[in-house]
Amino acid sequence: MEFVHKSVLFDEAIDALKLDGTKTIVDGTAGGGGHSKEIAKTAKRLIAVDRDPDAIKVLGERLSGFDNVTIVHDNFSNIKNILKSLNIETIDGLLLDLGVSSFQLDTAERGFSFHKDAPLDMRMSKSGLSAFDVVNNYSEQELADVIFKYGEEKFSRRIASNIVKARADKPVETTFELVDIIKASYPQKAMRDSHPARKTFQAIRIEVNGELDVLKTTLDDAFSLLASGGRIAVITFHSLEDRIVKEKFNDWSRGCTCPKEFPVCVCGNKPKGKALKSLSPSDAELEKNPRARSSRLRIFEKY
Repeated sequence: MEFVHKSVLFDEAIDALKLDGTKTIVDGTAGGGGHSKEIAKTAKRLIAVDRDPDAIKVLGERLSGFDNVTIVHDNFSNIKNILKSLNIETIDGLLLDLGVSSFQLDTAERGFSFHKDAPLDMRMSKSGLSAFDVVNNYSEQELADVIFKYGEEKFSRRIASNIVKARADKPVETTFELVDIIKASYPQKAMRDSHPARKTFQAIRIEVNGELDVLKTTLDDAFSLLASGGRIAVITFHSLEDRIVKEKFNDWSRGCTCPKEFPVCVCGNKPKGKALKSLSPSDAELEKNPRARSSRLRIFEKY
């Protein structure tokens, strides 16, 4: 299957990087190369990073005509080591397009989608802990915690309990087996709001890929490498990751943290940059790509 990914907020993300032919940019989630290819046209140098081996193959083909591009098979959380190995001391921009790609969702055997029957997998890197491992080996309490924390699923305890009951007879091996368990855990009234498996699948995917664990550290590492005037642009797809990005950008933008009753500042804290206005997809984009509905682009510029 061809690696296709509809880049969300495409023009807005490219504009956010202020490309002018002089900049070194890291695309930490290069995927199918949508953003990367456009960045490569104007950047002085592009480091295109992805953890998915399928994406790396495609990037090699789609970016082969650019001599200013370095493709790296790694997790963006290793940005410091990646740049050190390339003898790059500072960057002018970082783009992160978080979440799961259209290709990963649409390739049934990857096990990301609750609309397609496939082995439980969900590994972006195709290695390490899988969704099968989480569903079949985590305790009931651990499952409930993951589903509630990362899926914000109010029926998490009921779902976890039913998973444990089901796997007592045989392992839960496929996406549709898991979907059936989730549906059986849902009150009929709640089934009308959205697909009952959406939140649980999101939670398990985040757990499998450690998506939130490394985000704060990655942002801090990228900030330390960012040149004055450089920008970090992050596209998020759910409230948990968006909250992390928003709080981090706000922390960097904050000046004095002294209590209001202090007559003068004693902390000496000064803003390190500014968080720019966040952007959501236009109605026209949502019409073309419904998957963009929950996305948001946040941009930070360093002083």
